[in-house]
Amino acid sequence: MFEPVTIKDIAKALGLSTSTVSRALRDTYEISPATKKLVTDYAKQIGYKPNPIALSLKERRSKSIGVVVSEVANSYFSQAVDGIESIAYDKGYHVIISQTHESYEREVINVNHLASRSVDGLLVSLSSQTSDISHLKSLHDKGLPIVFFDRVADEIVTHKVIADNEKGAFEATDYLIKSGYRKIAHLTSSSYLSISIERLSGYKKALAHHGIEFREDYVKYCPHGGMLYEETETAIKELLALKDKPNAIFVAGDRLSTGCLSVFKNLNVAVPNDMAIAGFSNSDVLDLFNPSLTSIRQPAYEIGRLATEMLLKIIEAKYPIEEFEKKVLDTDLYIR
Repeated sequence: MFEPVTIKDIAKALGLSTSTVSRALRDTYEISPATKKLVTDYAKQIGYKPNPIALSLKERRSKSIGVVVSEVANSYFSQAVDGIESIAYDKGYHVIISQTHESYEREVINVNHLASRSVDGLLVSLSSQTSDISHLKSLHDKGLPIVFFDRVADEIVTHKVIADNEKGAFEATDYLIKSGYRKIAHLTSSSYLSISIERLSGYKKALAHHGIEFREDYVKYCPHGGMLYEETETAIKELLALKDKPNAIFVAGDRLSTGCLSVFKNLNVAVPNDMAIAGFSNSDVLDLFNPSLTSIRQPAYEIGRLATEMLLKIIEAKYPIEEFEKKVLDTDLYIR
């Protein structure tokens, strides 16, 4: 069993009181230089390391932040996590990542576990099944710093960092229309997610801009955001079964885009001859797909960095922060 050296051990060995040793190690002015040197030399010699848990109890800081995402395998989130870590480690914070796999239950368990591990703050991107955010609201009300990125909750007043989802969706749909398609379906995640609402709005605006009527039966929701192959397959089969079936699809997510291509392959639907597709995706793997798909890329790395900077500002603020902002970053259309 690993037994770390404690301040008590040093005090006993040097015949000093624990408070004297503690002050000497903290380098306070009340201790004479000679005693300080004696204590620090001995501490070095025996490999004394301050206990981070004891320190965090004393300072009320654990120097760690919790991150809640749907899955790290999703290229958007892996890039965002890179951005989060680049800032956190520079500032001496550890990052604890947890995945919800788009499950509300898991999100609640993960959030409460991170809070009980006394993280200094949370960076959250909601799961596609989360419509009730009381688990986050109660922690936020108790003073736990929380910053949302990508999938945000309007009810909680804090910093939020998102991509310009509406503009991105408009551009992708507009691209399909300009490529000659007028029967464009929309495949998206759960209806109440902030990104779904914003992307649906951009899709509708592009149709209206070109005088194309919006059709409710052309919109398909996948409540698990593409995590379940069957769900994506069912949605596409329903579109293909329509009497006036679409000839293009605008897909509103990373997981859904690659899932959609898999379904087409298995159903022998030729892209773009039978069905054209444009979607939101940060995956570099798309370049290897044949046929590929034109995609909207989000500045995931930048979103991660910015959200972390904002969170650390709240954590390290001397006074409660009253002013919060929602940062909206630009997206790019990658035509393949």
